[in-house]
Amino acid sequence: MANTLTSLIPELYSNLDVVSRELVGMIPAVTLDPVASRAALNATVRTFSAPAATASDITPGVAAPDTGDQTIGNGTLSITKARKVPIRWNGEETLAVGGAGFGASQIRAAQIQQAFRTLVNEMEADLCALHVNASRAYGTAGTTPFGTAGDYTDASNARKILVDNGAGESDLHLVMNTAAGANIRGKQSRVDEAGTTALLRQGVLLDTSGMMLRESSQIVTFTKGTGASATTNTAGYAVGATVITLAAAGTGTILAGDVITFAGDTNKYVVASGDASTADAGTITLAAPGLRQAIAASATAITLIATSARNMAFRRSAIVLATRLPALPDGGDAAIDRAVVTDPRSGVSFEISMYAQYRQMYYEVAACWGVKAVKPEHMALLLG
Repeated sequence: MANTLTSLIPELYSNLDVVSRELVGMIPAVTLDPVASRAALNATVRTFSAPAATASDITPGVAAPDTGDQTIGNGTLSITKARKVPIRWNGEETLAVGGAGFGASQIRAAQIQQAFRTLVNEMEADLCALHVNASRAYGTAGTTPFGTAGDYTDASNARKILVDNGAGESDLHLVMNTAAGANIRGKQSRVDEAGTTALLRQGVLLDTSGMMLRESSQIVTFTKGTGASATTNTAGYAVGATVITLAAAGTGTILAGDVITFAGDTNKYVVASGDASTADAGTITLAAPGLRQAIAASATAITLIATSARNMAFRRSAIVLATRLPALPDGGDAAIDRAVVTDPRSGVSFEISMYAQYRQMYYEVAACWGVKAVKPEHMALLLG
């Protein structure tokens, strides 16, 4: 029964093509490390990044300059997910929907499409969950961005955070929820300003403020901690400080992922590590690059920003998604056939396996992956 999946290959790619073009905004915007090789759960994958470049004067000479060596940055991430979506058909079910012809084929196609969708949505959700690693935030909690016609300052101020943090001005992305996308389509679609009818007629999101705009159905609404009346201690903190000690004041919690402000400073900082009780004089850690404005040597009030949607702005290289195929033992397993399909748009590979059982067939769509924010200072939030 070799190659029994061969006839399904066009069907597999067709369904993958549909899924890859749904409301998936993070996957095509991040750095993808898609290798169609196998990896075990919790395996370590090494990622690489180019260092900052330096310029030097041109000096004519007999020989070419002996310069140009660079230290390539590298880091690791773990393959934290090994996931499958099972599909099983027995003979009774096949006959009940019209045999092995049109009925079963159509239903199976829908099941395979849903399997791809389920795995892609999990990857997308894992990427959106990295909002807790962002550096700072802009916007008003509870107010959907782009709500004022002709006003793009939400995008430009999110971009400002990235540029101020040294992210550069290229390959910047803003991934938003559907509410923000609806505001852009409904209130920012003037043809005379956009120079094209694509947004007005087809609803295509156009680049804005030097960023590619995308939508994702997995954008997180983060519930803030319960902290109230918290203050810093009286030590004072310089620009760039990340670890802030609290006074034994206030009540409740400050969570990792909370957005906070300090009295006298309009910057909105994302908390990388929180405090389970603000009354215990503990510490919180701000995401890099830390304070933009010094805190005076006096008790300074801390305010938690309300629960909000976490639209994400970032440079592509700030976030990595590594995908692999699930591990197999030496000699394989009981599958009678196995195929790997790769989405030509994103490069993500999925494995489809087929197992013959007693009077039934078992199909499995599977993938492994891991995500990491490798450059948190090149990430920002646009609150909504």
